[in-house]
Order: sequence, then C-alpha cells, then structure tokens
Amino acid sequence: MSGTAKLGDRTVHRLGFGSMRLTANPDRDLAIRVLRRAVELGVDHIDTAAFYVSPGGTLGVGTGEKRYATELIRAALSPYPQNLVIATKVGAAAGDRPATAAELRARVEDNLRRLGVDALDVVNLRLRDRGASLGEQFAVLAELRREGLIRHLGISNVRPGHLDEAQAIAPVACVQNEYGLDLRDPDGTALLSECARRGIAFVPYFSVAGPGREQGAAGATSDAALRAVAAAHGVTEHQVRLAWILHQGPHVLAIPGTGSVEHLEQNMAAGALRLSEADLAAL
Repeated sequence: MSGTAKLGDRTVHRLGFGSMRLTANPDRDLAIRVLRRAVELGVDHIDTAAFYVSPGGTLGVGTGEKRYATELIRAALSPYPQNLVIATKVGAAAGDRPATAAELRARVEDNLRRLGVDALDVVNLRLRDRGASLGEQFAVLAELRREGLIRHLGISNVRPGHLDEAQAIAPVACVQNEYGLDLRDPDGTALLSECARRGIAFVPYFSVAGPGREQGAAGATSDAALRAVAAAHGVTEHQVRLAWILHQGPHVLAIPGTGSVEHLEQNMAAGALRLSEADLAAL
C-alpha cells in the first residue's frame, strides 16, 4: 500500500479518491458501487465539492436531473466510517468573482446539508485567480472554523506566497494544486517542498489527467520514457503517473478520480508500485 500521512490531526492513507467524475454517468447505482468499493480498498480520504454536479457543474456534461457528488457520497457511505475524512472546497461565485462572506457561508452550509454532517472535516479555499489575495475569504472560513462548522482548512490553486498569507490567519492542513508528471511548474514544485518543510499535506490534482484536466485521463502518451517504465513494470501509464506522484514525498496525498470500478481498482493498485531511482530519473 501507499502508506499513511497526516491531514490536519487525522492520519489517512496516502492514496485517496476524488469524486469529481462520479456525476458524469447518470447511473447512480454505479457511483455508489465505486464509492463503497473505494472504502473496501482502504480509501479513508475523499475529495469533493458541492459544485461537482452533472448536468452542468465542473465537468459541464450530462442530462437529466442534477446529480451531486456530495449527495452520492452520503447515499453510499452514511453513516460514515469513523476513520473517513471528507474534504470539500469553496471559492468563486458567479462570473468567477471571489465569493462574499455570505456566499462562502452558504456554500459551507450547502456542503453540510448535502453530506448530512454537523461539521466538515476539511474545507479548501479554492482561488480562481492565483494573482489575487486570499486573506479576506480565508478569514471568513477561519471564523466558520471557530464556530465549529469546519475542523480543518486548506488552500487550493495557489502560489507559494499564499501559504504565508493563510497561515497568518489560521492553521493550514493541506495545499491542493494541480501537479503531475506533465504538470510540473515552479510554483507547484516550490509548494511541494515548502509543505514538506512545514509538515503540511500536499494534495495534487490532475496527476493522472495531466493537461487534459477536467476532460480526464488521455490514452497512450507519446512520452517514450513513461511508456518504457510502464512496460518494464507490466502496468499502465496511468498507474506509473500515480506512483510517481506518491514518490514525491511522504506528505503527498493522491486523489485520483474515476466513475469506474475497474479503473478505481487499477488506481489503488498503483499504491504498491515501487519505482526505482533509474525510473524516477528517466521520468
């Protein structure tokens, strides 16, 4: 397995589950099977958001009645296992402007209601504009934490300077940024290292999807080194991508998402994949 790491005051397995893609398929029973199988396989950290919804939402796909990832999580797993940590996120409002204090509170309350809990384990403040300050919004979430509606706070889609800005207001349990084999950038690498130094969980997203981002994982890559490492280990390129991200540090928590039981099982198997120094150098 991939081992464990701290997420705030909780210890979770480093290989978790991202729920964004759960709503794309109108088959509600399939989504519930995926979630329950994830927990059977040891997942105790699920990433979600109230805006993970189809039709519309982040993926912009689907027909029929709205399907919320948060409500699917509740249907599949409530009453929740005692060790399960559910992380959600809030941030922008209509038109991608920063949400007001009232809007942030409403989003937190929406997550509470849809998940059916009295307090949210982790709430990440997600920035749309990495050049903007997060201070005013993070202070609102810090107040909601003091009220007992939130246990831990994180930040998402940020630059290194945002970590200092946030920590001056309230403790930061995790940083969520896009990062992966072909999504390496100076800001992401700096945050990866700084989180390790400060004992903060680094939670990369799109580690499997890469540049495809919300569109999901692509097929076979043109990267000869990636193909060669996958062939040498007898695994898929997606599994190598996941193993690579887990090799970036013991504080890294991966949250690959899927709406398929088969792909879920492949993702979880990647936690046992050990890459050699030569593999890592080639990648």
